[in-house]
Amino acid sequence: MSGLRERKKQRTYRVISDAAIALFLEKGFDKVSVAEVAAAAEISKPTLFRYFPAKEDLALHRFADHEDEAARVVTAGRAEGLSPLDALHRHFLAGLDRREPVTGLSDDADVLAFHRLLYGTPSLVARLHAYVRRSEQALAAALDGPDDPIAARLAAGQIVAVQRILAEENWRQIEAGERAEDVLPGAVAAADLAFGQLRAGLGAKF
Repeated sequence: MSGLRERKKQRTYRVISDAAIALFLEKGFDKVSVAEVAAAAEISKPTLFRYFPAKEDLALHRFADHEDEAARVVTAGRAEGLSPLDALHRHFLAGLDRREPVTGLSDDADVLAFHRLLYGTPSLVARLHAYVRRSEQALAAALDGPDDPIAARLAAGQIVAVQRILAEENWRQIEAGERAEDVLPGAVAAADLAFGQLRAGLGAKF
């Protein structure tokens, strides 16, 4: 029963968020009220706020699954005998190959519209920083050794920053009109360069 409840809860999150994003894309983030979102999702405002504490979270729910993604990749990679950086590098390249939106390498019209909404709305950009911080914290916990926790925090910050920069550069090129297929070779080369620099800077520890 607990699994069923969790699935129903996650479906509710998606229904509310999808309704909100549709309205935001149609009218603009600042022109849509929380009451409008609640009405579109056919729930009350108090119910909406139980799921989403802030209006910005309605749009950024798509990033929620990615908050601890890097940490999960590191943990799974260790089980395969991979170093954290090798596991993360492989995972990022696989995301590029699948054209995952989080890598910035997606020319799907809906994804591009969402990215324009996100990066064109200052309050959403500001709120996104909270998601990035939590991602860094989760990754640092996965990297953390008992002797040197500050090293894990520093490494997590660098890794998350590299992934963000790579994704932003991919998105910038696609937003300029290039196709994901044409951007892919350069994106792979940039990822290889970036993770090579991380390995050189972080040494054998990670």
